[in-house]
Formats: sequence, structure tokens, C-alpha cells
Amino acid sequence: MRQAYAEGSARVKARIAGGLYVFVILGAVFAPFPVVPSGLMQGDAATTAARIAASKTLYALGGAAELMVYASDVALALVFYDLLKPVSRSMSLLAAFFRLVYAAIAGANVANHFAPLLLMTDSGYATAFSHDQIQALVLAFVRLHTYGFDIALVFFGFHCIAAGYLILKSGFFPRILGVLMALGGSGYIINISASVVPSPIAAVLFPYVLIPAGIAEVSLAFWLLAIGVDVQRWNERAADAAGLGSEGESAKTIR
Repeated sequence: MRQAYAEGSARVKARIAGGLYVFVILGAVFAPFPVVPSGLMQGDAATTAARIAASKTLYALGGAAELMVYASDVALALVFYDLLKPVSRSMSLLAAFFRLVYAAIAGANVANHFAPLLLMTDSGYATAFSHDQIQALVLAFVRLHTYGFDIALVFFGFHCIAAGYLILKSGFFPRILGVLMALGGSGYIINISASVVPSPIAAVLFPYVLIPAGIAEVSLAFWLLAIGVDVQRWNERAADAAGLGSEGESAKTIR
């Protein structure tokens, strides 16, 4: 009965992780792009402010979607820790730590997303600043939001590298998923140079360095949701991690 419970638990955790990952991916697509995609931060202040003012509700929903995504990232970090700890408890804890740090920074950064709404709707700012100054501040906060997210992605990149290593070594996930996750994590880390430290090389690399990350995360999400894990192999790794490998099980049976 204990083995059946363990198998069911591993399957359930994999399905939960897959469902959360699909939600995170869909939410991440919705949140930043409906009103103020990243490219708009390079536009002029008047256009940016006008676009936000024309779609305040959608813009606010984008911020709410971000918060829901980061809350899901917290849950996903914990589920992944539980799924991957049979491979290495310490490395799995490190991967969870990086994802939690990412979620904390990105969640706090949502304040920069909502700041333009506050500037444009609070009458106190209209008397303290000129119209042009408010537009300039709106653009500044849009850019800060993008930079803040890029900084958070550095920690997410380290999470992907650690998780990729664990997936590669696990034996209960396809090795290619681990390779893709590690490559994707490296892309997230390199991505910071494209926005914070602009250079000709960074301009050439972006956004291509993020393609492996997109492929890896979508593939992992749907693998978890549709296939899950190799339960038998997961149980073997969990037993080994608990010090109950084949020899331990044989000794237990003899007693």
C-alpha cells in the first residue's frame, strides 16, 4: 500500500507541477504584453502614457496576472523541490531557493507596473508635476519594471540551470529536458546584458538567447502534464535517497 501511495503521490505532484507551469506560461504571456510590451519602453513618453491611459483596466489586469504568476512560481518551487529531491536534496533546495528569490524580486517589481496608474489617476500628482513630467515618469517606471524583471530573471536562470542538472541526472525525466533547461537558464542570465549593459553583441543575441528557454519550459510543462514521471525510477531514487536501496529492501524482507 505504501508503494501504491508513493506512486500516486509522484504522479499527482507531476500533474500539479505541469498544471502550474502551464498557468505560469500563459500568465507570463498575458501579463506584460497587452498594453506595454517590453519594446514600448524604447518609445516616447507621450505614446507610452497615452496607451496606458487608453487601457487602464487591461493594464491593471496585466499587473494582477503578474502577481498570480509569481504566487504560482512559489508553489511550483516547492513542488519541484519535492519531485527532484530524490536526486539531490541540497541541489533541489538550491534550485527552489533561486526560484523563490526570483518570485520575491519579480513580485516586488510589480509596484513599478502599477506606479504609472497612480501617477495618472491621483490628482495630487497633477498639481505637483506638469503633464510632460508625468509622462516622463510613466515611461521611467515602465522601464524600471522591465529592468527589474530582467534582474529577477538572472535568479530564475540559475534555477533553470540547477533544475536542468537535476532533471538530467534524475533518470525519471528525459535527459533532453534537462539539457534544454540548463541552456535556457544560461540564456536568461545572458539576457541581462541586452537591457542593463547594451552592446552590439547583446543586440545580436537578443532575443535568440531566450529561444531555448521557451522551448525547454513549454516542453517540460506539457511533459509533466501529459506524461508525468517514470514512477518506478522515481521510487528507486527516493528509496536510495532514504538509504533503502535494493540491499536495504532485501534485508528488510528477510527480517
